[in-house]
Amino acid sequence: MTKRMFIMIGGVVVLIAVLAFGKYMQIQKLIASAPKPGAQTVTAIKAELSAWQPQINSVGTLVPVRGVDVSTELAGMVRQVHIRSGEEVRAGQVLFTLNAEADVAQLQALQAAAELSASVLKRDKLQFAAQAISQAQLDADEADLKSRKAQAAQAQALVEKKTIRAPFAGKLGITSVNPGQFLNAGDKLVTLQTIDTVYVDFFVPQRQLAGLSLGQKLSLTADAYPGVTFAGKVTSISPKVDAATRNVQVEATVPNGKRQLLPGMFASVSLDQGEKKEYLTLPQTAITYNPYGATVFVLAPSTAKDGPKDDKGNAQLVAQQVFVTTGPTRGDQVAVLTGLKAGQVVVTSGQLKLKNGTPAVIDNKVQPANNPSPTPQEH
Repeated sequence: MTKRMFIMIGGVVVLIAVLAFGKYMQIQKLIASAPKPGAQTVTAIKAELSAWQPQINSVGTLVPVRGVDVSTELAGMVRQVHIRSGEEVRAGQVLFTLNAEADVAQLQALQAAAELSASVLKRDKLQFAAQAISQAQLDADEADLKSRKAQAAQAQALVEKKTIRAPFAGKLGITSVNPGQFLNAGDKLVTLQTIDTVYVDFFVPQRQLAGLSLGQKLSLTADAYPGVTFAGKVTSISPKVDAATRNVQVEATVPNGKRQLLPGMFASVSLDQGEKKEYLTLPQTAITYNPYGATVFVLAPSTAKDGPKDDKGNAQLVAQQVFVTTGPTRGDQVAVLTGLKAGQVVVTSGQLKLKNGTPAVIDNKVQPANNPSPTPQEH
């Protein structure tokens, strides 16, 4: 009985093995007969080393070297407007005249009183020499003369304040002041700006403070003038870091001979920092960012014996996904620190159609943007 039992069990095992082998061969046949995916069309570029200039980038605000809203110190009615909107004026030029007739009359009265005091003092000096009056009288005359002159000087200053002059040379803004208009003290009359040279104020994180120095050159761009770069240099660094933002304020001087830059504009500022470095450079479209890391697809001829072939029987390019570490960016480009070698062919668009081992065909008729310094374009 035991022998028969073993014979029966052996037969069952052999039967199961034969059935399993038959099913395996059937699956392999189906796999072999299944249509293979065709080659996917992608764009690609060869990873190459490029020189990078480390930079500090920020957004700044343009301010004038000298700029002020001209106002009146005293209230009064406008007698005359001596300027036109947008006019160039020199330092000390008369801009507006307020009504000062009453003040002038008061000044003349005080000047007459001062002249009388001077005459009295002169006459009393002769009498004092003849011992006709006391020293006390002479001292009182001298004090009275000084007081009269001080009052006249005060009135003279009041009259001069009614004539509003340019505090420095520059270009006027638009004024809406007209003759006959009553002005209160402190009312804005017109803006005056010196813009042959302008300042740009911007902020830099404290971790980049070591890369700043006085006289450091910078370039500035404004969206009002696409493609135009203005040169300047750092002229002041704040001795205090903002405790709220941990940023330090920097001021640079920018020549503005053509007066293209106007106070109040914002501008993009770039400062060269340190020596140039070399990085493997790719278009930013080549990088796929995932929660588990950044990846690229590298194309290389298939090394498998049964790998895909092209029409001529040569090994076809296949995609292989690799992890990379990215570095700084500039324009449309990104630096790759690890994961790639110079000369490797990297897919720049069409990654969504790829997976490991997918055959690919390169078609670079339309390449993604790869400009280190792109400029805005209107469509």
